[in-house]
Amino acid sequence: MSDTRTGNGKVVVNRSMSLDGFIAGPGHAMNWIFDFMAPDAFPEIAAATGAMLIGRRTYEVAKSQRDANELGGKEYGGGWSGPVFVLTHRPPEPPDPADMFLTGDIGEAVAKARSAAGGKNLEILGADVAGQCLRRGLVDEILVYVLPVLLGDGIRFSSPGLARIDL
Repeated sequence: MSDTRTGNGKVVVNRSMSLDGFIAGPGHAMNWIFDFMAPDAFPEIAAATGAMLIGRRTYEVAKSQRDANELGGKEYGGGWSGPVFVLTHRPPEPPDPADMFLTGDIGEAVAKARSAAGGKNLEILGADVAGQCLRRGLVDEILVYVLPVLLGDGIRFSSPGLARIDL
């Protein structure tokens, strides 16, 4: 866990979730979130975030949203800028210059991304990366925004088999 007294920021899992516990719809669909949130809905979170660590599937969804210019084509509707680290076993060829790709251990990835966060929070996005961080005790805080919709199917908030974790 982080020592916020040293100015290292927190490791924060940040996600929106449907009433039935899904963070993404079928096919990893995330566009349903935009029905409920404005691009600049969370300026305090954007201001506290120094870097992001995401998985490859989240990267692919975010890239398609950027390409389609959803939410202004940028994180937090353009209200945030900073390094985005993508933890993956398959870096793209050619590499995307907008993001940094990591292929190592989750602990090493968190350490590298926290260092780049410049004393601010490291935001963790994506079910798989968040689950890995939770299993290793690397998460300080979870922010959940429960949205008034039932998706019925999709990607759950946490994977089956995740044991009890007290933060």
